[in-house]
Amino acid sequence: MVVISSQQPAAIIAAGDVLGEGPVWDAHAGRLLWTDIQSRRLRAFDPATGGVETFAAPERIGSIALLPGEANRVIAAFETGLGLFDLASGGVEWLHRVEAQANGRRFNDGRVDRAGRFWAGTMVEDEAIRHRAEASVWRLDHAGDFTPHFGGVQIANGLAFSPDGKTAYFSDSPLQTIFAFDLDEDGTLSNRRVFAEVTEGYPDGATVDAEGCLWSARWAAGTVVRHAPDGRVLETLRVPASQPTCVAFGGDDLRTLYVTSARDELSEDELVRQPHAGDVFAYDVTVPGLPEPRYTGAIRFASNV
Repeated sequence: MVVISSQQPAAIIAAGDVLGEGPVWDAHAGRLLWTDIQSRRLRAFDPATGGVETFAAPERIGSIALLPGEANRVIAAFETGLGLFDLASGGVEWLHRVEAQANGRRFNDGRVDRAGRFWAGTMVEDEAIRHRAEASVWRLDHAGDFTPHFGGVQIANGLAFSPDGKTAYFSDSPLQTIFAFDLDEDGTLSNRRVFAEVTEGYPDGATVDAEGCLWSARWAAGTVVRHAPDGRVLETLRVPASQPTCVAFGGDDLRTLYVTSARDELSEDELVRQPHAGDVFAYDVTVPGLPEPRYTGAIRFASNV
C-alpha cells in the first residue's frame, strides 16, 4: 500500500536558494552542508543554533564529498572539475580539471559510496543539445584517479548506494527513470536495469535509509518518494515547493530528512504561490538514515593548473 503522507515539515530553514542541491550531514560538526548552485555558494545549517552560514565559491558547485577529520574543507564537484575547497578562505586547490563546459556541460549531482569513493555526474545545460546525451558519470577512486565510467547521459542525478554498498542508484532526470547497478568491491558497475519509472515530475537527488529504501526528490512534482529495495513506491511526502531537488538524513539520530529546493525557473506568480521555494525542509521520519560516508582515497593535486 502506498502512503500519501500529509506530514508537514518539522522545520523550514529560510535559505532562499536559487538552486539548492547536494545536502550532506556532517556528523562531526553537527551541521548540514549543501550548495546553492547558481549563486556559487555553499551553505551550512546548525540545528543547535538555527543559524545558516554562507561560503562564497569561485565556481558553481554541484555536489560535495566530506573528508575524514575535516570540518572546513570538502572536495567540491565544481562546474569544471574537482577541487579541495576551503570554506573559511574560499580558496580552491584543484585536483582534476575536466573540459566539462565543452558542449554546455557542468558537474552536477554526486555522492560518496560505502567504500569511500566519490562519484559525480555531469549534465548538459544547453537544452538545444541535451538530447545528444553527452554527459557522463565519473568516479574519484582510492588512488586519487578521476575517470568517467559511463556516458550517454542528459542530466546525471540521484546517485545513491545501498546499505551493503553492493547496489548503486542513478537517475537520468529527463528520462523519468531511476536505474540500479550492481557495484563490485573494486568499484565496477554492471547489470544496469530499470529500478523505477517516474510518472509525475522528474527524479532528482536521492539517498538511502537504514532499511535500504531509496528516497527520491521529484522535481516539478513537489514530492519526495520512498521506494522499497525492489522499486515499489511505499510513501510519498508532499513538499511546500514544486521543485524539491535532493535529500539527506541528519540530526544526532539520523531521523531528520532534509529536503533542498529551488526557486530557479519559477515565474513571479509561482513564487507568490510558493513563498518557501528555495528553502530547506526538515521532516521527522521513523526509519533513520545512514551515516554519510567520507572520501577516504588519496588527495592528488593537479599539476597542469
